[in-house]
Amino acid sequence: MEPEPEHGAATISFASYARLVGGNRNFRRLWLAQIVSEIGDWFYTLSIYTLLLQLTGHAGSVALALVLQVLPQTFVGPTAGVVNDRLKRKHVMIAADLVRVVVVLAMLLVRSRSMVWLVYPLLVAETTMAAFFEPARSSVIPNISAEGEVLVANTLSSATWSVNLLIGASVGGVVAAFFGRNAVFILNALSFLASAALISGMRFAEPHAESAAPLRPRDLVDFSPILEGIRYIRNHPTLFPAVFAKAGELMVGPSWVIFTVMGAREFAVHGHGINAAGGAMLGMSILLGGRGVGALVGPIVSARWAGESDHRLRLGILFGYITISAGYGVLGASRSVWMAAVCAMLAHAGGSTVWVFSTTLLQLHTEDRFRGRVFAADLGLGSLSFAITAYLAGLFLDSGFSARTVATGTGLLMLLPATVLALALRASRTLAPSADRT
Repeated sequence: MEPEPEHGAATISFASYARLVGGNRNFRRLWLAQIVSEIGDWFYTLSIYTLLLQLTGHAGSVALALVLQVLPQTFVGPTAGVVNDRLKRKHVMIAADLVRVVVVLAMLLVRSRSMVWLVYPLLVAETTMAAFFEPARSSVIPNISAEGEVLVANTLSSATWSVNLLIGASVGGVVAAFFGRNAVFILNALSFLASAALISGMRFAEPHAESAAPLRPRDLVDFSPILEGIRYIRNHPTLFPAVFAKAGELMVGPSWVIFTVMGAREFAVHGHGINAAGGAMLGMSILLGGRGVGALVGPIVSARWAGESDHRLRLGILFGYITISAGYGVLGASRSVWMAAVCAMLAHAGGSTVWVFSTTLLQLHTEDRFRGRVFAADLGLGSLSFAITAYLAGLFLDSGFSARTVATGTGLLMLLPATVLALALRASRTLAPSADRT
C-alpha cells in the first residue's frame, strides 16, 4: 500500500484565526453556535453533578450520570454515522438542538430525592442527540473550510471550548449558587435554541447528501454501511491510530468524578451568603477553570509547531498523553485548590492537543462520503472509554479510596496508551520511513 500523503507544516498565526472568523460566514455561524450552546452546557453540567452528589451523597451517582452522558454515544454511533452520511448534516444538527431544548427543560421537574431517577433517562436522551450532532459538526468542517484552514478551524474550536469552560465553570457556579439550578436549566435550553437558529443560517454544499440514496427506516438497522466504514478505516494507516486516539484519553471519565468530589469535599469555597451546595459548585468551578486554561493554551501552542504535518500531529498526540500523565500524577499531592487547578491545567493542555490533532488527522484523510461514520466511530470509541473509566473511578471512591489516590492512579494509567502509541509510531517509522516528512 502506498504511504499516505503528507500535508504541509504551514505556520499558523493568530492572524489565521482572525481571517477564518472574519472571512468565512459559515464557520462564523457554526462557531457562534458552539459558543452559546457550550457555555450553557457547562452551566448545566455543574448543576447536574452537584445536584446528584447533594441528593444521594454517593460519588457513584456522579459516575453513573457521566456514564449515561457518554455511553449511549457508543451504541447510537453506528446509526448516527449512517444518518450523517445520508442526510444533510446541517439538518441533523438543527434537529438535535431542538430536541435538547425540550430535554433540558424537563430537568426542572427534578426537585427532590424522590425525583432523582428522572435525571438519568433525560441524560440518555440528551446524549443520544449529541451522538448525532457532534459527528455532523466535525464532518462539515472540511466542507466549509478552505485548504489549509482545517487545523486552524479545529484549533479555534478547541480554544473556544476551553474559553467556554472557563466562562461556564466560573459564571455557572455563581449563577447556580445565587440564583438556583432552575435558572441554569432555563439558560441551557435557550442556548440550544440559539444554536439551532445560527446553524439554520449556514449555506454550504453537502455533496455526500446529494449523491446518497434516500434514507429508509431499514437503513438504520442495516450494518453493511457500518462494515464498509470499518473496512475504510482499517485500510488507511493514518486513520486507524487516529480514530482510537480519543479513547486513549483515560482521564476524561475520571476527571468529572474527581473534580466533583474534590470540589465538594476537599476544596469547597466558604463565604458569606454561600451555602454548602454553592460552595461545592464554586470549588469545582476553580478546578474546571484550571482545566479550561490548559485546554485553551495546549492546542494553540502545539498547532504552531505541528502545522498540518502528519508526523508532527501523531507525535503531538504522544506528547499529549505524557503531559496528561504528569498532570494527574501530581494532582493527588495537591494541598490547595489552586495547586490542583494548576495540575488540571497541565493535564488538559495535553488532553486538548490529543483531541485537536486526532480530529485534524481524521478530517484530512477521510473522504466526505465516509466522514459521518468515521467520526461516529471516533466519538463512540472515546465514549466507551470515558464511560468505563468514570464508572471505575466512582467505584473506587465509594469503596474508600481518596480522590487524591484515584487522581494519581489515573496519571499512572495514562502511561498505557502513551506506551502503545510510542511503539506504534516506532513501528510505522521502521516500516515506512519515507511516509512522514516534516
